[in-house]
Amino acid sequence: MRDAIPLDGDADGIPDRAAPATAVIDAQGVVAGWSPGAERMFGYPPHAAIGRPVDRLLGAGAGTDTGAGIHAALDGWSGTALLRHQDGRRLKVRLRAYPWVDGEGRAQRLVVATPSRPPPDADRATQEAAFAQCRLPVMVFDSALRAVRASAGAQHELGQSEEHMAGLRVTDILPDPVCQEVEDSMRRVLVTGETEQFRVRGRARPALREGVWSITVSPLRGPDGRIRQLEVSALDVTEQHLARERLSLLNDASTRIGTTLDVMRTAQEMADLVVGHLADFVTIDLLDSLFRGVEPRPSPTGAVTLRRAAQQSVLPGVPEALYRPGDVDDYPPSTPPARCLATGEASLHRTIDPAIRAWQQVDADRSGVLHTFGVHSVMVIPLRARAITLGVALLVRHRREEPFTEDDLVLAEEIGARAAVAVDNARRYTLERETALALQRSLLPRRIAAQEAVDVAHRYRPARTRAGLGGDWYDVIPLSGARVALVVGDVVGHGLRASATMGRLRTAVRTLADVDLPPDELLTQLDDLVTHVASEEEAAAPPTPDLEVPTGLIATCLYVVYDPVSRRCTAATAGHPPPAVVTPAGTVDFAAIRPGPPLGLGGLPFETREWDMPPGGLLALYTDGLVQGTRHDLGSGLARLRRCLERPAESLEAICDDLFRTLLPAQPQDDAALLVARTRAFDADHVATWDLPSDPAAVADARAGVAARLAAWNLEDVAFTAVLLVSELVTNAIRYGQPPVQLRLIRGAALICEVYDSSGTSPHLRRARTYDEGGRGLLLVAQFARRWGTRHRAEGKTIWAEIELPDRTA
Repeated sequence: MRDAIPLDGDADGIPDRAAPATAVIDAQGVVAGWSPGAERMFGYPPHAAIGRPVDRLLGAGAGTDTGAGIHAALDGWSGTALLRHQDGRRLKVRLRAYPWVDGEGRAQRLVVATPSRPPPDADRATQEAAFAQCRLPVMVFDSALRAVRASAGAQHELGQSEEHMAGLRVTDILPDPVCQEVEDSMRRVLVTGETEQFRVRGRARPALREGVWSITVSPLRGPDGRIRQLEVSALDVTEQHLARERLSLLNDASTRIGTTLDVMRTAQEMADLVVGHLADFVTIDLLDSLFRGVEPRPSPTGAVTLRRAAQQSVLPGVPEALYRPGDVDDYPPSTPPARCLATGEASLHRTIDPAIRAWQQVDADRSGVLHTFGVHSVMVIPLRARAITLGVALLVRHRREEPFTEDDLVLAEEIGARAAVAVDNARRYTLERETALALQRSLLPRRIAAQEAVDVAHRYRPARTRAGLGGDWYDVIPLSGARVALVVGDVVGHGLRASATMGRLRTAVRTLADVDLPPDELLTQLDDLVTHVASEEEAAAPPTPDLEVPTGLIATCLYVVYDPVSRRCTAATAGHPPPAVVTPAGTVDFAAIRPGPPLGLGGLPFETREWDMPPGGLLALYTDGLVQGTRHDLGSGLARLRRCLERPAESLEAICDDLFRTLLPAQPQDDAALLVARTRAFDADHVATWDLPSDPAAVADARAGVAARLAAWNLEDVAFTAVLLVSELVTNAIRYGQPPVQLRLIRGAALICEVYDSSGTSPHLRRARTYDEGGRGLLLVAQFARRWGTRHRAEGKTIWAEIELPDRTA
C-alpha cells in the first residue's frame, strides 16, 4: 500500500470516533496494514495485528452475513459482519472491500469497516466528508450511467469538480478510447451484477501523460437487493506496468539477440528489438576493425570512424537514416558518440542540451534530421564487452511524446551490454573463421600442377556454421610415366585443428606420391602418420579428468591414379565415398572400391581396385559435405549426384557449378570439396616400347632404336641427351638387374625414358673416385634429366627420367 494514502482520516480533521477502521489484507488473507482507526475499533495495536490471518484475528466464532469467512468474502463484497474485539465482545460492523496493489504490483484488498447501526446525522455528514476527501479516484454512477459522486482523488486526476461532472456520462468525462472501455464495462455490470476489473491505457485528461490504470466497476445494491448505482474506482499502475514491460524486453533481449554469429545480423537484432518498445529510431555503429574480427584499439587522434551495422525506425524505409548499413561514418571528438566510445559511459540528452546543440553546429546533416522529424530525446549507449567498447547505439524519440527517463537509460544499457557480448562472440568467431579460412586456402592448391593425363576443374565451399571450417581438401599430383594422382580427403571435425591437420595430411600425401607408392601402400603410410599425430597431441594435451573428450584424429581419403598410356585407373579409399565414373556415352556409376577404415583407426588393411577408363570419360571425386546433409542421407545424396552427372554439360566448370548449385544449401553445414577430371589417352604414336635381351650388346640396339624413333618424332634436338640416358639406364638394368628388361619412350610435354627390370633392388647415387671405371651412370642421369626416379611394382622396378623438350612455338 502506498505511503502517500493514509489508512484513515484523522489527518483530515475527521473526529476520531467517526474515523473508519481501515486495513490491508494480502492475497493469502494476512493483515498487511492496520490503521489507528482499526486499533480504536477492535483494540489491537498494529504490531499485534499485522502479520496475522484476518480470520484468526477477528473471525473466531464470528462471520459475515453470508455465512462465509472474512477472507473468503472480501473479493468484490460489501455487507455486514460480526467481528471480535480484543476483549472478546462482538462488534457488528459494515465492511467494504476495494482492490489494491502494493509497491511491487501484488494484488491486495483495502477493507473499510464502519459501525453497522444507522449513524446519526453528524456521523452521516462525517462519512460524506470522508468519501469526498478520499485520495483514491472513486466515482459513483446511477443506473442511467450518469455521475452522482466523485471523490477528491477522482476530481484531482480528472481536473474537474464534482459539481461539474454531476449528471455527465463517463464518455463526457474521459477522453477516447478509455471512456468507451469503461462505459462498456459499466453496462455489463448492470446486467450481470458481477464486479469487473480490467486495465486501460490512456490519459485521464488530455493534458496529462499517458498512463496505465487498473479499473474496478462494482455494483451498489439497495435494501431490496436491486442494483441502484455503480462504483468505479481507478488505480494508477503505470510504474508497475512499465517495470513489467522492461523485464519482458530484457527477457526478449536474451532470446532474440545473438541467434547467429554474424556481426551485422546481431546488431540488427538489437535494433529490431528496441524500436517500437523503447525508441522510435535506432542506429548501431561498430568500430570498423570488428568486421574483420580484429579487437578494436583506441584512436590516437580522438576522431572516431565507425561503420553502420544496423538501423531501424518506426517509420517505413527508415527515412531518418543518413547512412546505409555497411557505410562508414565519422564522429568528431566533441560529439556525444565520440565521448561515449572514449569513456564507455552512457548519456541521456534532450535536444536543447548544450552537447546536442554543439553537435548540430558541426554536423549540419544530422541537425537537419533533428528538425525535420522533431527529435526531442536522445540516448547514447556504449556497446561494451570484456571492458572493451565495441561501438555505440543511438536511440531517438520523435513520435512518442514522453522523453527518455533514467530508467530507460538503465534498460538500454542492459540491452546494449547483452548485445555487445553477442557482437563480441560474433567478432571472435569471425576472427577464428577468417584465420582458419586463410590457413585452409594457403594449404589448398593455389593452382593445379601442369600434367597431360586429365583436364580438371575443382570447387571448394567452406561451412557456414558455428562449428567453423572443416578439414576438406583436394589435390592433383603429377606422377612418373605421365600418370596423375587425384586426391580428396576430409578431416573429421571443424576449426583450426581440422585445417592444420588437413595441411599435414596433404603434404604427407604429396611426399608419399613422389616415391610412387601404390594407392593401398600410400594409405597405409598415411594411416600410420595420423595415428602418430594423434598420439603426439594426446600426450601434449593437459589432463582433463572430468571431461571425457576424445582427442584422436579421424580422417578419410580417396586416392586415384590414372595412367593415360594403359588407360587404367587404380584407386584405394580410407572410409571415403567412392568416385563417380561417367562414360563418354553419359552412363554414371560409382567405382566398386572396397572401402577401407578411416585414417587414424590403425591396424586394418586397404585394398586396391583397378578398372579401365576410356578417353573422354569423367571422374568425380568429392567429400561427404556435397552429398550428405541434414535433409538427406548419403544414399539419397549419391542418387542426386548421379542425376546431376547424367545431365549434359558444356564444360567441366559448368559441371562443378551445377553440382554445387543443385546439391548444396545456401548455408551448408559442412565443408564441400569437388574435383572433376576428364581423362585423356596417349595413342601408339606417342609411345614406343622395346623388349631387350639381358645382353650388353643390346645397349647399342637400344641407342639405335631410340635415335631412329626421335628422328621420326622430329626430336633430333634432344637425341644426344636421350641416347646418353638410355644407354646408362639400359646398361644398369642389364648389369645389375634381372631379365626381362624393357625400354619405353613416352612423348608428351616432356620426353620420358623408362627402363624396367624384374629386380627389386633400387639404384642410388654415389661419388666415384678418380680411377674408378664405373659409378658415374646415375650421376650423368641426374645431371642431364629434368627429374628422375624409381617406381616399384610387385614384380620389379622402373627407373625413369624426364628430358625437357624445346619450345617450338618461339
